Amino acid sequence: MTSSLLRSRALLMSPRLMTRYFIKPGQRPVFATTIHTSPEHNASGSGLLPSTHWNAERLVTVGLIGIIPAAFFVPHPAMDYALAASLVIHGHWGIEQVVTDYVHGETLPKVANAALFAVSALTFAGLSYFNYNDVGLTKAVLMLWSSTT
Repeated sequence: MTSSLLRSRALLMSPRLMTRYFIKPGQRPVFATTIHTSPEHNASGSGLLPSTHWNAERLVTVGLIGIIPAAFFVPHPAMDYALAASLVIHGHWGIEQVVTDYVHGETLPKVANAALFAVSALTFAGLSYFNYNDVGLTKAVLMLWSSTT
């Protein structure tokens, strides 16, 4: 009983069956017309190609897996700067995708992207200032972890 019920559901869910019995010859399936692609301005030639940008995002993300522990095991100002740059660009690209997906209109995406660039630049400048004039990023995190309340 159960196996025949599962088989009948599998047949009903089969794309081949759906195409054969529910779509008239010459008619396009409804689901094929509802696929949305990225806006055309992403492929205009400015910036990185989408595939190159995706690879760079993955490279930074995987690089963070190594940079974060390395910054704590090999404390050095160069590691602090590498960590700061990686964290800022990782956050910038992540929020940029949120802006691309959820901010619509003519001028609002431009304003949101300009604000994002400003915040990212100020964040990196602040982290660089902290690395140069204070104890550094990793040392500050270690000091936070070791403090007792």
